[in-house]
Amino acid sequence: MSPVVSTSTEPRAVGLIGIGLMGTVLAQRLLAAGYTVQGWDVDSTRREALRRLGGAVPDSAAAVARGVDRLLLSLPTHDIVAGVLGEMGAELADGSLVIDTSTGDPAAAERQATSLGGRGVAYLDATISGSSAVLQGGEAVFLVGGSAADFERCADLWRVLAGKVFHTGPVGSGARQKLVSNLVLGLNRAALAEGLVFAERLGLDPAQTLHLLRESLAYSKIMDAKGPKMLQREYTPQARLSQHLKDVRLMLASAGEAGLALPLSDAHRRILERAEELGWGESDNSALIEALRTAETTTSSLTSPLVSRNAPS
Repeated sequence: MSPVVSTSTEPRAVGLIGIGLMGTVLAQRLLAAGYTVQGWDVDSTRREALRRLGGAVPDSAAAVARGVDRLLLSLPTHDIVAGVLGEMGAELADGSLVIDTSTGDPAAAERQATSLGGRGVAYLDATISGSSAVLQGGEAVFLVGGSAADFERCADLWRVLAGKVFHTGPVGSGARQKLVSNLVLGLNRAALAEGLVFAERLGLDPAQTLHLLRESLAYSKIMDAKGPKMLQREYTPQARLSQHLKDVRLMLASAGEAGLALPLSDAHRRILERAEELGWGESDNSALIEALRTAETTTSSLTSPLVSRNAPS
């Protein structure tokens, strides 16, 4: 992998499909840098939010595609990506470039690249390592699969959007690297949650415990972003729990195709599923701690479901 080499490109219109947590921040950063953003979302309140930020909102996703030569996607799943691109059809002009920041199935990214390439449309799977808050702070890492020429074609965008950006190889490699990154990131978050619940049950001061963890070899950056949220039980989403559960399922499916077991990620999946059952799916992914606070675990917890004790308060 190699870091981006900056080139000089004048800011111009960029399309954006998907104005959720990540999409909103992508729009904010582009607008602040002087780009014109033409965006669309199926949710009218999100379209209105883009207008308030200073973006333009044509009357459809297809209309967005007609007005730009570079189109960012920030969508929940690869199935939705496929549906949106299918609706656009011929509106994606020969020579245009789709930059897909969605976390999805790497094989689906490869299929999209092949399908679009047959129509003269280039495709990058430009996955983002980091939450919307990390992206807002200019510290997100972009992991980008696709041709080197298409990667360099977006050098001006990487300078605006990314703290760091890497060309990971052909299409699909960005999505695969994102799954690996999210696996480690998610397990760090789950380990922190379990440690804090352990401290609570031992009668220790949770705030002191978090401080000591930050000062020890156990430290990870996730403690800075998610530790205070877990202690304060403040789960305004920076990245939604259900979205990470989707990613974990993708990890397990990809590992299964490769003939590999991921026992820690499988246990993580069950914790996230329990949190979702308890109503935390649309909350920040740090809310997975509530599944641990309300569960009885046994020595067989890696192979059996968690059992609820109480509902969240």
